[in-house]
Amino acid sequence: MGLVLEKVDKVVSGETHLSGINLEFPAGSRNVLLGRTLAGKTSLLRILAGLDKPTRGRILIDGRDVTGVSVRKRSVAMVYQLFINYPSLTVYDNIASPLKTSGIAKSEIDRQVREIAAMLRIDDLLDRLPAELSGGQQQRTAIARAMVKNAELLLMDEPLVNLDYKLREELRVELQEIFAQRKAIVVYTTTEPTEALMLGGNITVLDEGRILQTGATHETYRNPATVKVAEVFSDPPINFLRGRIQGAKARIGEGIQVPLNGAMQSLGDGEYDFGIRSNHFFLARTGENDCQVEAQVELAEINGSETFIHFHHGDARLVAQEDGIYPHRIGSAITLYVNPRCLFVFDLKGNLVAAPALDSIHERSA
Repeated sequence: MGLVLEKVDKVVSGETHLSGINLEFPAGSRNVLLGRTLAGKTSLLRILAGLDKPTRGRILIDGRDVTGVSVRKRSVAMVYQLFINYPSLTVYDNIASPLKTSGIAKSEIDRQVREIAAMLRIDDLLDRLPAELSGGQQQRTAIARAMVKNAELLLMDEPLVNLDYKLREELRVELQEIFAQRKAIVVYTTTEPTEALMLGGNITVLDEGRILQTGATHETYRNPATVKVAEVFSDPPINFLRGRIQGAKARIGEGIQVPLNGAMQSLGDGEYDFGIRSNHFFLARTGENDCQVEAQVELAEINGSETFIHFHHGDARLVAQEDGIYPHRIGSAITLYVNPRCLFVFDLKGNLVAAPALDSIHERSA
């Protein structure tokens, strides 16, 4: 099944939720919708499901217009943020509920329920009620109930957002394996760039109801078309410093001199915005051409096994992300390093004009 959206708009009480959405989801594809809160991700999922009708535009399945077709007449399953299960039914009956109205034999229902339960590692919980489960187990049950239908379209609206870090990591890995075994079109929404990178596949970056960029997930991460895409597809948000290219060098921020390399060598003299992802600041040199940045620590935020170092450089507030725990004292001096090959360059209209040669150095995820 191939799914296409043509010029889809959604306007509610005069407020635009979606505008000019053109998308194509090939059969069996894995697709991520990435955007901040109120970007339009859930509105788009509801239209894909048939729960809402677009104000304008069409939805086509294998070339057939299904814009006005209700969710009951579509081969679709949806998983929500909240753990939506029937409280009076056991895990087994929750999972089996979509199959019981389809006329499938009891033996086949039993086989499918136990198969999907084993896949999601809840096969030992089938006799329990939802109230007896942890949050992670409840969400696994909800996912199993959606997936047992074997629908052609599987929609997942930030399904892991309410789980703790460890459970999210476990389920992300498991879901990738499950998606690989199934032929459904998967559309998965998230606000987290790291989650989008882990899921891979194709990505659509949304902002205020509009598409900013689409493409292969890792390619879009490496080549954000605009400043806005780079901001949405970086966590913490990408750092920016204004600079000027003149001759064979760029002068960035407060006295940082950068030798031109790679795609930057083709840029003409003038002002540009230079983007540095937080994970491309380092506490030690990565190469002989590294640029040195002297700064003062404003805050050292320890998150699990990472430290986010907030600091000022001139008038700019920047963040560096380092693996490991670094209890820097507020107000202390710090020296950071940037490899010139890590720099994104945008023109003053916000368009990418040079992407970093990330493959040439140690690259960390978002």
